Amino acid sequence: MNITKKDLTKAQIELTVELSVEEFQPYIKRGVEKVSREVKIEGFRPGKAPYEILKSKIGEMTILEESARIAIDKTLDQAIKENIAEQLVGQPQINITKLALDNPLEYKVILALLPQVKLGDYKNLQIKQAKVEVKSDEVDKLISQLREMRSSEKISETAVKENNKVIVDLEMFIDKVPLEGGQGKGTSVIIGKNFVVPGFDQKLIGANKDDVREFNLLYPADFHQANLAGRLVDFRVKVKEIYQRELPEVNEDFVKGFGLKTAAEFKENIKKSLLAEKEHEAERQAEVAMLEKIISQCKFGDIPEMLVDHEAKVMMSELEHSVESQGGKFVDYLSHLKKTSEQLLLDLLPDAIKRVKVSLIIREIARLEKIAATEQEVNQEIEAVLKQYVDKQDIIERIKSLAYREYVINNLTSRKVVKELKEWNVSKN
Repeated sequence: MNITKKDLTKAQIELTVELSVEEFQPYIKRGVEKVSREVKIEGFRPGKAPYEILKSKIGEMTILEESARIAIDKTLDQAIKENIAEQLVGQPQINITKLALDNPLEYKVILALLPQVKLGDYKNLQIKQAKVEVKSDEVDKLISQLREMRSSEKISETAVKENNKVIVDLEMFIDKVPLEGGQGKGTSVIIGKNFVVPGFDQKLIGANKDDVREFNLLYPADFHQANLAGRLVDFRVKVKEIYQRELPEVNEDFVKGFGLKTAAEFKENIKKSLLAEKEHEAERQAEVAMLEKIISQCKFGDIPEMLVDHEAKVMMSELEHSVESQGGKFVDYLSHLKKTSEQLLLDLLPDAIKRVKVSLIIREIARLEKIAATEQEVNQEIEAVLKQYVDKQDIIERIKSLAYREYVINNLTSRKVVKELKEWNVSKN
């Protein structure tokens, strides 16, 4: 195995690894066996199809690519151990550069070196966590929302009035030109609740079924859609159906649905929930302020671009998951922002750099303060995750892998370090 080493910019190293024809040959044999187990070929048992028949079925390059993956998996660790003494961080970037039958295999791997971190003060930073309280009108607002969610409806034959739900077809125009995305059929409007733009719902009061209302409204200057902010928009609205809504009283029957017995207990429970939510947010903000202050007092060596790029992609995935978990589509989210995924990725880079710096700081503090996850803690965490995937063997295998165990160790250690940092630096008012 021939290996050459090249220093790149931004604390990165490139290794070029070449396996001779003779060194690569055993991996081709193993690649053939693996592919033939996965491809059904009539007349042959899995894993027993000859090379030539397999090649005619799926193509030579498919076999070679699988063989290369096996070879890289078996030789990469050795190449790194023999050529790099520095501490590495992140996942290697691997690119196969030469791959052909009866030729050497060549691949290049780019590795990120752990940047040097010179810590400043990270104790006694005197971060104040904001004091929070819950006001009665906040409790009433949430109770009102819960009543809204459990309201009953029946078709009304009378004109639109407060608290009705109205089903409408609507069209929107600017300067008599139809607004893109401004048409909707079967749209629900709750009278008394601002819809699209303040005042819209009030324009429908007094209308009967099948009536058409035409009116215009001025959008606020700070409206979130730039093409509508501060613009006068014309509306044409046809009333399709009117529903009378009845909100349930907050009585024993109502609170029973929340597992409670009395209205007073229900109200107190709502207050506690809102208080816990506010305290969690105040704690999060204090943690952010603490970490930003620690970052500002640290000095960092070159941070590898691949670390930052990877973190930005992780953040993008988290954002996509968040949008979709709320029932949205990420492509619509990007359209709303008027950005491509590439442009959004660039926007995320400053925060990605900050997250990488936090990770490096936590790692260094863990080393200095000798903070680490115990084997028992790691095992308990893995066992808890395994219980969620009892019937999914592929996921279970990944959870039991050394790579996942390393992830859990890092995650638990980070949580311990942050907990200690908050003990040292954050006080509640």
